[in-house]
Amino acid sequence: MAKPLRIGVTINFSYPKPGRALYIGKTLQYVEESLFGGLVRAGATPVVVPDLSPWIEDRAAAVAPFSEQIDGLLLSGGADVAPGSYSHPAPDGRWPGDPRRDAYELALIERCRARGMPILGLCRGAQLLNVALGGTLHQDITTHLEGAGVHRDAETYDDHGHAVILEPRSWVHEVYQALELTVNSVHHQAIDRPGTGCAVVARSREDGVVEGIERIRESEWMVGLQWHPEWLPGNVPGRAAGAPVFEAFVDEVRRRTR
Repeated sequence: MAKPLRIGVTINFSYPKPGRALYIGKTLQYVEESLFGGLVRAGATPVVVPDLSPWIEDRAAAVAPFSEQIDGLLLSGGADVAPGSYSHPAPDGRWPGDPRRDAYELALIERCRARGMPILGLCRGAQLLNVALGGTLHQDITTHLEGAGVHRDAETYDDHGHAVILEPRSWVHEVYQALELTVNSVHHQAIDRPGTGCAVVARSREDGVVEGIERIRESEWMVGLQWHPEWLPGNVPGRAAGAPVFEAFVDEVRRRTR
């Protein structure tokens, strides 16, 4: 019987704040459950990777036990990336991001890269993957990209979407066998300068905002997609299904762990 594939999933933080009715004064580490569904349906076992830095000061040591137990890594969406994580020359205080989460995930990416592990980043995960590879971000699309369309609407949330153009022969193009998809869009930050060795493989049709990157070689596999495939059930007319992303990612992990 084949060993089950284990995909590490990074967490979000909910810090203590006034008005919260549960776990008052406590920090929560959590994952939105749709990511689990995407991986399980694709044939993998999700493994939640917590941040142990409050108890293990050395971040490399804190992530090591998990990186040694998983076969692939999925960087989840969530809070903004802190501008200090990509040395932004003029950070705007309106978008401070989450430096603790950045540090935890960057340490995990480094460890998983050293093992040649496939890494998939979704939404914030795509942005952080780009930062890990030396790239930068736009802190706010509306503020910093004149003429850009709407990429996040708080009221419609993941019902909001737009078309993306895919680069021929890119991984995501091969997954969908299409040059254009309509996907959801729930982000106000975006990739600015791509990281070292990263190819831009998807852009918003409306305004050219980067929606996908990849760095794929024989020894490494890293892909970032700006949308949320876990929230694309496949039964919404005109919208791409999300399942093919998880299926192709799990297949890649399986191929590289043989």
